[in-house]
Amino acid sequence: MAIDSENFKFDTVQFDPRFPYQNQTKHCAQSYVDYHKCVSVKGEEFEPCKIFFKTFTSLCPVDWVERWDDQRAAGKFPVNMDV
Repeated sequence: MAIDSENFKFDTVQFDPRFPYQNQTKHCAQSYVDYHKCVSVKGEEFEPCKIFFKTFTSLCPVDWVERWDDQRAAGKFPVNMDV
């Protein structure tokens, strides 16, 4: 999902009670997994999928996302993305 730079609006990630602490590493990783599972079932234009995308792109370091994308492409991502 590409970011439209003209219409981009910076939003703070909403509070998720599953991750109540300052360390948001698990929130980042879970949002990445949830986004890709959501897209595989509903498609990129499904609004809840966009929320997961915004969450993981704002919380996760770019290096992590690139590494996870490479792992998914190689079939070596540690989480089963098949729903």
